[in-house]
Amino acid sequence: MKAKSVFECQHCGAKYSRWVGKCDSCNSWNSIIEVRDDQSAIPTGLTAGVGGIKLSFQNLDGKVSDFPRTECGIKELNRVLGGGLVAGGVVLVGGDPGIGKSTILLQTVANIARNGGKSFYLTGEESVNQVRMRAIRLGLEDAPVNLCANSNIRDIVATLKEEDDIKVVVIDSIQTMFLDSIESAPGTISQVRSCANELIRLAKLKNFALFLIGHVTKEGSLAGPRVLEHMVDTVLYFEGERGHHFRILRSVKNRYGATDEIGVFEMTDKGLTEVENPSALFLAERRGNVSGNSVFAGMEGTRPILLEIQALVSPSNYGNAKRSVVGYDFARLSMITAVLDARCYQEFYSYDIFLNITGGLKITEPAGDLAVAVALLSSKNNIPAPSDMAIFGEIGLSGEIRGVSFTEQRIKEAVKLGFKKILIPKSAKSNKKNYSVPQDVKVMEIGHLQDVVNMFSKR
Repeated sequence: MKAKSVFECQHCGAKYSRWVGKCDSCNSWNSIIEVRDDQSAIPTGLTAGVGGIKLSFQNLDGKVSDFPRTECGIKELNRVLGGGLVAGGVVLVGGDPGIGKSTILLQTVANIARNGGKSFYLTGEESVNQVRMRAIRLGLEDAPVNLCANSNIRDIVATLKEEDDIKVVVIDSIQTMFLDSIESAPGTISQVRSCANELIRLAKLKNFALFLIGHVTKEGSLAGPRVLEHMVDTVLYFEGERGHHFRILRSVKNRYGATDEIGVFEMTDKGLTEVENPSALFLAERRGNVSGNSVFAGMEGTRPILLEIQALVSPSNYGNAKRSVVGYDFARLSMITAVLDARCYQEFYSYDIFLNITGGLKITEPAGDLAVAVALLSSKNNIPAPSDMAIFGEIGLSGEIRGVSFTEQRIKEAVKLGFKKILIPKSAKSNKKNYSVPQDVKVMEIGHLQDVVNMFSKR
């Protein structure tokens, strides 16, 4: 049956019978293009199963085969992946332009190639000479990596099918690849979906690890169809400002490891170098005896990290107070100030508030509430928090300090870095004391936000 043309949004995949300027599903402008729709030729209903092969089913208690992992040569990347690359696993890496996606993957394939693993790096964005120049700058020119500049999926799949014992393949990037059987341009939803499907199928067939580099939209999400994140096994995001030397690699999906795990890197002239002790690095420039500063003992995946929270509270000269937040949830800050106003009678509605999380990291867990409240009260009353105090705890709407998870790991990290005072929720200590601290370390438990206000109130 002859295929008909439909109009498809390249951002969300919504289909229309005619062209429109704005997509009603995702509110994007000028994102709808004409594509061919072959769905009319697909059988539906009971006729779809005619000529099919009967499937065989198995029980849950069958023998499980182990997933052999390949070390990447980069400890932080191994941590985020859950211990290394899984044979046949597909990893999607996204991030802003220039943040280091191509750099870290070139370092990875070079390390694997040096250890005897057959590695392929296929680029559709750069020429071979451009990649070689980057390899020379990173000191990787001696690695036996198979390098090619091509974006035709038909040629790539045909070439890789002839190779044996492949360890890892990098596609840079999936938005530049195309199938000549599809009429739309590279980067469109149909092209990205079809190209990724061919590559993933080949990776499972040949049992090699596959890296797909993905572009991001101006909103920070991966460009192309949302189904792309469902097709792959692992999704990694690079976070951090281009002008900042820290880079955070975060796992948001991982079928073979923990999600929300992070790896910390520093961008240098020799590429991305791993940071083995992020807490010490994030606190390296901290100054003591300064009001408005507090240290938060947080968790990123399974890793405890200590971060400095900076707050500046000043009387507002205008009718509406200003709120500026970097690295923290704006709605969460509004909730904390509302609780301080309503439950502790601390006037914040007429003050400008500027909040910053140092190091380029973003705090998403509620355990940072108490440290933020300490920074706000310290700045407002101009009373510095003790420089050797680490803080964590969640604030409830009635002002109570609620317990959080991973209490033992947070305390251990603070003690390791020399903190002598640790402010924790009362429930965390009263429920079960499953940790021990040296005699010179004081663990202070509080049950209500008013206790914190009393600590940082002018007498």
